[in-house]
Amino acid sequence: MCGILAVLGCSDDSQAKRVRVLELSRRLRHRGPDWSGIYQHKDNYLAHQRLAIIDPASGDQPLFNEDKAIVVTVNGEIYNHEELRKRLSNHKFRTGSDCEVIAHLYEEHGEDFIDMLDGIFSFVLLDTRDNSFIAARDAIGITSLYIGWGLDGSVWISSEMKGLNDDCEHFEFFPPGHLYSSKAGGFRRWYNPTWFAEGIPSTPYDPMALRKAFENSVIKRLMTDVPFGVLLSGGLDSSLVAAVTARHLAGTKAAKQWGTQLHSFCIGLEGSPDLKAGREVAEYLGTVHHELHFTVQDGIDAIEDVIYHIETYDVTTIRASTPMFLMSRKIKALGVKMVLSGEGSDEVFGGYLYFHKAPNKEEFHRETCHKIKALHQYDCLRANKSTSAWGLEARVPFLDKEFINVAMDIDPEWKMIKPDLGRMEKWVLRKAFDDEENPYLPKHILYRQKEQFSDGVGYSWIDGLKAHAADHVTDKMMRNAAHIFPHNTPTTREAYYYRMIFERFFPQNSAKLTVPGGPSVACSTAKAVEWDSQWLNNLDPSGRAALGVHASAYDPSPAIPVGKIPNKILNMQPTPLVVEMNAPELAIRS
Repeated sequence: MCGILAVLGCSDDSQAKRVRVLELSRRLRHRGPDWSGIYQHKDNYLAHQRLAIIDPASGDQPLFNEDKAIVVTVNGEIYNHEELRKRLSNHKFRTGSDCEVIAHLYEEHGEDFIDMLDGIFSFVLLDTRDNSFIAARDAIGITSLYIGWGLDGSVWISSEMKGLNDDCEHFEFFPPGHLYSSKAGGFRRWYNPTWFAEGIPSTPYDPMALRKAFENSVIKRLMTDVPFGVLLSGGLDSSLVAAVTARHLAGTKAAKQWGTQLHSFCIGLEGSPDLKAGREVAEYLGTVHHELHFTVQDGIDAIEDVIYHIETYDVTTIRASTPMFLMSRKIKALGVKMVLSGEGSDEVFGGYLYFHKAPNKEEFHRETCHKIKALHQYDCLRANKSTSAWGLEARVPFLDKEFINVAMDIDPEWKMIKPDLGRMEKWVLRKAFDDEENPYLPKHILYRQKEQFSDGVGYSWIDGLKAHAADHVTDKMMRNAAHIFPHNTPTTREAYYYRMIFERFFPQNSAKLTVPGGPSVACSTAKAVEWDSQWLNNLDPSGRAALGVHASAYDPSPAIPVGKIPNKILNMQPTPLVVEMNAPELAIRS
């Protein structure tokens, strides 16, 4: 992902101010190490740090319309840019960048074009004709974005908090699915799907419709001019992403340029569940598989860097971000610049183990809605910033707008976890890809029980973190925690340890307010904790924390027939190859 920084209406057009904006923009260079750009119009500055994925040769930013009156700096990927270019046939494009369509769409439609964009994005657009500007963030908040205000009345927008925290009087998350308009003087929501409403969906489950929607989501994310791969933990979500990618890669432009051999990546402690399962799935799909082993000490040594980059003190996020941060560094070192990942499935389908205790379909559905709306503070933040720390881009097919609409429109009764009927968590997704004639995955992988990423990389990872924190946080520190940290007071030594590191990097009051709080068990919202009275005595984000369902016995055979799924896709089974992550170089072309 790229890094963007905009300073708008700062009442200072001096060279010193330009130098300061460039200095702050350099804090985002890890996100875009390929090129830097800045545009100044009076007292407005648009800066950009580029990670070149599409049109690496000529797609440098900021981008312009024909007469350069419209200027835009973008972090994102617009998957339908070729279709949009056809609609804008009367416009002259200067580059092959997918993001250039934004400037021309604004010319045609003013501020009412955001929903036409199919992709992930954060952008700031300046109209020099009247010195107005707009800023927008994608529907779910897959790209990170913050907004701040200076004492001089200026508006600051940055991909990461570190770009504005020293110069703004107040700053906060830029809300996903929103547009900020200088003309209107505030935010308005542009993303308004039907599932946002309070009603409960009633559409019957159609496995083929769900399968098709997901395959379309994966295929559109194969748009790239650089080497790419997939993150493969061996769990259901990453395995489905890899399986669909492997089946459809041969017919893409990416395959013509980089070859049809898919590369997959996995990380874990020695002997971890993910390493074993990931290796098995890779062998089944025939990917070139790369394993990275790390130790608990490796992870502990990286904690400070992780917190600096992901900009949170949330325990769940830090636990999962650290292995991903370590893995991303090695992936980038091997020459890969983009990966597909499985984030979002658990939120859409109620895949976390605590959903076993959902009392009814209404509560189940509301919890999934709340989880999706909060993703920008948790899994999206982790996936975006852990990878961007090393100039790697993560794409997440499960959070495609069209796919979410299909998945969230299903009557939640079908998503409910009912072991007596052979329906485990995410059963509707598993059944959609349970093809007897042409299997996507082995049965035991397709019906493998949920492992949260921080658990799957090795159970001793979390135990090691807790032990390390216990060595650095005393009883006296915990007794006075409420006085030292009155907001979101840490209740465990681990949480206290992360909070100390966070506030050393980000001491501002605005910074601590960007991190959510409240009771949670196994990644639940505070509301879902009420589903089981025993959870209040054992609040822990780990998926195995006293839920009474981890490693439960299931009969994976579906109890409700949904019809035979026809064989439509060629079964690809090339010779598997495992490559250790310490290989000196990676041959991308097969």
